[in-house]
Amino acid sequence: MNLNQKITFADTVFAQEVDGEMVLLDMESENYFGLDEVGTAIWQTMQEYGTLQEVFNTMLEQYDVEEEVLEKDLSDFIEKLVERGLVEVKEN
Repeated sequence: MNLNQKITFADTVFAQEVDGEMVLLDMESENYFGLDEVGTAIWQTMQEYGTLQEVFNTMLEQYDVEEEVLEKDLSDFIEKLVERGLVEVKEN
């Protein structure tokens, strides 16, 4: 994962927060995805800032986690979103 990359959201994805967790609907595949509290925080931070470095920095401030662990978890999360066609990652 390159922290200088920018996140763009698929136009076919609608997100709604329900009871502190995010529910995503991909209109193209008609699949629903549920994000837990941490996934929701990452999703909202991505919407607010757009670059992985800013998301990483924000999550590092919010959670008591080692940098290496956060980078791996963030990378795994983004990879799953990309695989499902919910976001794209581009060089900034």
